[in-house]
Amino acid sequence: MRTRARCGHDGRVSSEDLENYETDAELALYREYRDVVGLFQYVVETERRFYLCNKVDLQVRASGGDVYFEVSMTDAWVWDVYRSARLVKNVRVVTFKDVNIEELSQDEDAMPDIRQIRGR
Repeated sequence: MRTRARCGHDGRVSSEDLENYETDAELALYREYRDVVGLFQYVVETERRFYLCNKVDLQVRASGGDVYFEVSMTDAWVWDVYRSARLVKNVRVVTFKDVNIEELSQDEDAMPDIRQIRGR
């Protein structure tokens, strides 16, 4: 489903049209998530993104006095409304922030609240 914000005669997009476009895009993304969640084994949440994947490896690294996390994922789906292709073969994330990894049950009926993952 593609939605376009309408432009006025002067080429400007109203804030209401932009808000409607973003709402429609997020709803389409949520529907896509609902359709693909059963294909994946893990949910991975970082400070910037929400992923579904079938293989995940978390490594804790140290550099000087800092500790950071390196997360590698295979066969991933990325929650990102602005990506044209959300299915990714390999993903590598390096972060100093928390990483949450959960294994999905095969009969996962519970979907996350869209307000919790909005904007990732």
